[in-house]
Amino acid sequence: MWWGVGAALVANLLYSVGFVLEKRALGALPALSAGRPVRVVVTLVTSPSWLVGAVALAAGFGAQLVVYRTLPIAAAQGIFVSGLVLLLLLSSAVLGERPTGRERRALGAVLVALLMVVASVREEDEVVGGEAPWGLVLLVSVPTLVTGVALYAQVERRARRRHRVPTNGIGYGVAVGLLYGVSSLAVKGAAGRLTGGGAGEVARALLGSPYPYLLLFTAGAGLVMSQTALQRCRASLLVPVCTTVTALFTAVAGTPVFGERLPEDPLPLFLRVAGTALALSVLLAMPRHDAPPPAGPLTLPAGRDVLYNPRLRLSYPIVDGIPQLLPSSGLRVSAEEHERYTGAAEA
Repeated sequence: MWWGVGAALVANLLYSVGFVLEKRALGALPALSAGRPVRVVVTLVTSPSWLVGAVALAAGFGAQLVVYRTLPIAAAQGIFVSGLVLLLLLSSAVLGERPTGRERRALGAVLVALLMVVASVREEDEVVGGEAPWGLVLLVSVPTLVTGVALYAQVERRARRRHRVPTNGIGYGVAVGLLYGVSSLAVKGAAGRLTGGGAGEVARALLGSPYPYLLLFTAGAGLVMSQTALQRCRASLLVPVCTTVTALFTAVAGTPVFGERLPEDPLPLFLRVAGTALALSVLLAMPRHDAPPPAGPLTLPAGRDVLYNPRLRLSYPIVDGIPQLLPSSGLRVSAEEHERYTGAAEA
């Protein structure tokens, strides 16, 4: 079991570093649009700095396979979400992002909730499931994928309205979190098929199941959706919301699907149910809209799809001709980028 805990902590580190590196790289790329998925993928894979972050996330995925072979689903989700502390520290140090007081309190409550879930795990009582009926997996996964894509499309339509109420990315985080929740179920199912037999037997077992196909869809759609949203929104808000939704969905849906029973003792049962309910309540209570963007002169650097605030050193992407002038969309730039932006504007 402790191998699984160690692998989960390594996955936390890799995921946090990967998201922050990707967010930083996205600030230097042209504005992305989920309606143009091929262009999004080409833009991303031709950015060396973005690829470094993607490699870190891929390594985190490998660590996640180890986790799901050794830890119950509910315990794994609690440890994964605890990695949000590291993400917030890196977002502040590297990206210059500053969560609001209300957001910090909400994220603190989420961490408390998921620590309650971890405290509910008793090694001697836990059963690590490995197999699940495919029909049940698809019955849970397909409607969730449809819901996630539909919610993302709805948020996109609202974001394109000329006189819209500013959104801070909560909707994006929930939508992408649902996709990654299905991906977690697929990872759990695939991990259970990586035991016993030779490579050919394992490959046949995997290809004969729905798991690799669910992973392909969630990887492709999740890449386009998450990177488009990450470019527009603060990593310190988007990623925690996405991670919380993923963890809640995986724990609530995955536990019965893979036959992992709930605790029988009253105290662990209370901690697991109350922790899940608290995290969900905090998520629902988080503000959906940002305050107006900070005042300051904005410039339009030549050849860049951004508006730039030189006083605050924040760049705001222009998506389909519409500037994304929200606090959550502003990306703090480095001194070198500041010189390039101001030089391009003066030219």
